[in-house]
Amino acid sequence: MTALPPWIDDRIDHDFTKKLTQEHVVETMLDAERPFFSAEQIRARVTPDVSKETVRNRLNELREIDVVATEAYPDTITLYYINHPQSAWPVSPEGQQALAHETPLDTLSVTDFVRLRNPAGIRTLVLAGFQLSLVLFSLGAVTAVLPVDPSIGSGVRLWGAAGNLFLVCLGLLFAERVARTLRAGGLGRLVPWSNHPEEDRP
Repeated sequence: MTALPPWIDDRIDHDFTKKLTQEHVVETMLDAERPFFSAEQIRARVTPDVSKETVRNRLNELREIDVVATEAYPDTITLYYINHPQSAWPVSPEGQQALAHETPLDTLSVTDFVRLRNPAGIRTLVLAGFQLSLVLFSLGAVTAVLPVDPSIGSGVRLWGAAGNLFLVCLGLLFAERVARTLRAGGLGRLVPWSNHPEEDRP
């Protein structure tokens, strides 16, 4: 674990009778490479296993003594970060840039999904589902006029739909990777055994 900076060590409560201490939460945040966390992301990193409510209690205590600060993003999601006195929100310009690229799905945990407690993440997931449904409808229209139907069939319709959705996702992932490779270095990079003389130059 990372040694706590003096300004943190002087403020926190060194009470080791609690299952999860303030010190452990701060050490977990400092040891991680990311500049901000949701309560669920911190809970997944700390040991022993504790509830998200316990993590929130420690975070609220740390926020009261100005060791941790928060930012609501987006909607009902609260992100926590170390409130370094040397810098403005968040931890650094890199942290602010990372937060700008954070998507609601990055903060959607399985528990929040099951309990429907992350509106922004769930809406993003639903929107992705609508878009994939449109892709499936388009593929269905194409295969309706083709002699070969590549879709997966099943006696259980939900299984068949899940299988077809899985294939579409794999196809989109492969297409995105091909497009990214073409943008980065051209068609030659798609062949792993091809030679790239320009890369061998000193």
